[in-house]
Amino acid sequence: MEMNSISEKLAYLRRKARDLGFEGFGVARAEGGAWGARYHEWVGKNYAGEMDYMNRNPEKRAHPGLVLAGAKSVISLRMNYLTREKDLSYLEDPATGDVSLYALNQDYHDIVLPRLKELEAIIDREFPACRTRAYVDTGPVLEKPLAQQAGLGWVGKHTNLVTEHEGSWYFLAEILMDAALPESPPAVDRCGTCQACIDICPTRAIVAPYVLDARRCISYLTIEQKGVIPLEFRKAIGNRIYGCDDCQIVCPWNSYAILTDAAAFQEPPVSWRLIDLLALDDEAFRRRFKGSPIKRIKRRGFLRNVAVALGNSGDAAAVAPLTQALSDPEPLIRAHVVWALGELLGARAPAVFQEKIPDEADARVMEEVEGVRARHRHEC
Repeated sequence: MEMNSISEKLAYLRRKARDLGFEGFGVARAEGGAWGARYHEWVGKNYAGEMDYMNRNPEKRAHPGLVLAGAKSVISLRMNYLTREKDLSYLEDPATGDVSLYALNQDYHDIVLPRLKELEAIIDREFPACRTRAYVDTGPVLEKPLAQQAGLGWVGKHTNLVTEHEGSWYFLAEILMDAALPESPPAVDRCGTCQACIDICPTRAIVAPYVLDARRCISYLTIEQKGVIPLEFRKAIGNRIYGCDDCQIVCPWNSYAILTDAAAFQEPPVSWRLIDLLALDDEAFRRRFKGSPIKRIKRRGFLRNVAVALGNSGDAAAVAPLTQALSDPEPLIRAHVVWALGELLGARAPAVFQEKIPDEADARVMEEVEGVRARHRHEC
């Protein structure tokens, strides 16, 4: 049946989006609004840390019309990735690493983007004179505020998007259009007086409601931070080796979350035992994490995180593999292994360093060695 009206075409796009796995669909005006100014303020306080891409194109983020010339509407989309329920019980097994739920399967870009492109092709057919641009967490757009304006949910106090009676375990995507579509009613903030996410944060990264200092966030520290993890946050990282879900776990709205049955998001049955992960060489790492989002931090970043987690594990069985890892070819890994051994061995660690670490070792490694010596000098 030929569709003539905009409302008919929009209803058709909504149905096709659901067929493609997007449970949420809404339309917002292509304007940054007050969020543009808030973003400028956030970047100005250096809360983005080393995420230099967040500092690029700030005007585009505030004005979608600079991303796609003449943009009038943004179709915002939501896709559920929750494959299992999660609580804080993972903290009770410090010898096993914890990975954010979204990273337990195939890289979400490889799952969401082809479906988004398929929807974009449908839009191009229904609106032949319209120009579009699609993104999955890759473009200079403020996707969460736009999703709130599109009615998909509200930006919670932890800065994730939350949907009433559905939660926050989902990915976002958007399609910019230079055609005007009927706008969806914006979502209303339902956080109320709750601050469970603020209270649970291990590193106090949520410095105020709706304000995240990424430099303190465990997701940032284990993924975006490329070099040495600051000493002040290592104990708080616990056994988290890629991201952190705590603020989402405690959000009351996630008690309504429904598991997805999408085959693409089902996690493989693999072990996250820290000692085993520390033994991964370059080839084993590439093989294990082929197609996984974890591959983006490379072996050096991942084993850095694993070393920190082992230092927090209290596991005496980790001393031997950590000692062996002192000869790893990557200085960043060795530096964090030194810290881990210091945590597990205490005042006995310097003797191990004297035996296993050459005097000409990398400066980062020696800095960690001196730090351990200084912390335990009074025990000698």
